Amino acid sequence: MEAEDEQSNAMMEKKMEAEDEQSNAMMEEIYSNGGEESVRSRPIISGEQLDIEAYASLYQGRTKITRLLFIADHCDNVSMRLEALRMAYDEIKKGENTQLFREVVQKIDGRLGPNYAMDVAWCDSVDRRAEQRKEKLENELNAYRTNLIKESIRMGYNDFGDFYYSHGALGDAFKSYVRTRDYCTTSKHIIHMCMSAILVSIEMGQFTHVTSYVSKAEQTPEALEPVTVAKLRCAAGLAHLEAKKYKLAARKFLEVGPDLGNSYNEVIAPQDVATYGGLCALASFDRAELKACTYSIFCLYNCSKVIDNVTFRNFLELVPEVRELINDFYSSHYASCLDYLGNLKANLLLDIHLHDHVETLYDQIRNKALIQYTHPFVSVDLNMMANAFKTTVAGLEKELEALITDNQIQARIDSHNKILYARHADQRNATFQRVLQTGNEFDQDVRAMLLRANLLKHDYTLRNSRKL
Repeated sequence: MEAEDEQSNAMMEKKMEAEDEQSNAMMEEIYSNGGEESVRSRPIISGEQLDIEAYASLYQGRTKITRLLFIADHCDNVSMRLEALRMAYDEIKKGENTQLFREVVQKIDGRLGPNYAMDVAWCDSVDRRAEQRKEKLENELNAYRTNLIKESIRMGYNDFGDFYYSHGALGDAFKSYVRTRDYCTTSKHIIHMCMSAILVSIEMGQFTHVTSYVSKAEQTPEALEPVTVAKLRCAAGLAHLEAKKYKLAARKFLEVGPDLGNSYNEVIAPQDVATYGGLCALASFDRAELKACTYSIFCLYNCSKVIDNVTFRNFLELVPEVRELINDFYSSHYASCLDYLGNLKANLLLDIHLHDHVETLYDQIRNKALIQYTHPFVSVDLNMMANAFKTTVAGLEKELEALITDNQIQARIDSHNKILYARHADQRNATFQRVLQTGNEFDQDVRAMLLRANLLKHDYTLRNSRKL
């Protein structure tokens, strides 16, 4: 008997150990959704300040200067502001935009020493050369127009566009580029005109023009090279982003091909494609679409073969933080995801295109995380959920109240016990209601058909009376 009791006790102990292990595994899984006791030990990126020199090296031309000036206007760090102004000063001196040069010197206000003061001689020299250049272009264009040589006229207007663009007269540059449209003789000429108009429109912030000329360029697919298609996708993505159409923007950025490389860094860098596309996807995609974004697989069915396009994954490799936060969001590791977003926020607020959308995108991403967290459960412990999202229970209740009021979460909150109870629809009652509605609609249709049949049978038809 004693042996049997010992054997029984041993089996009970093993069973209890197994249950403890299973319970621990479940708790680890729950906390892996974002709790402080996460089993993962992968380090989170630190919120280091932006490396302005490395950031500026991603771009060239006018956008490099405008991005540096944007940082100087919106950054709270004085040393970073001065560094951005110094780099903008040096970059402008490589070009011919004296008006922008004067603005930068005024912003520096002598804080960078005598080497970054007003250079009157340089401005006078550039302006003098500009007047001579403009006079020469006018004479050449007038000669071309007299001889009615379409190609020469097109080149003349294009040269004028380049001239105005280099001197910062964006409105005149846009007009000159658009005027070449009447003298385009090939599809490539039309593409060149559209790309020039798109570039200037982005600089001016006229994104309605961007959308228009992207559409015009896409109407000549026979002349579109892969790199041009990638540039058009980027331009369209920026236009949708500016219009706050985040889902359309995400799709456009995800369609950008590998041919882009650094070929469009007068507008956007490959890192921007990953950042803009990733954040817009997080804010607007459902789980199925997000999985495609996470693994960057777009399936094309051709002769029963599946071709995997891993293009966007290559862009994400350039910005590991965005890649990881997308993976964390999809894997329901919300605390880690929100940590990444928090660390990225300061630098994203210094991005010229993303600045106005950061708060909106972050709110949408957080709301989606809250909705996804509560969706599978009948009831949720608010203390555990607050721990997962690294917030207070009171703050979490306010967020959930807003989502419930907005009808994004079907639930009610037990404030006393701190539990969220889901409100699941009565499927049985809903099915009966749909059946009754379908029956009523069928009854009405049958009655209408019988009425029409009787009218035709008895020749009760209304004919238009002819006027004599």
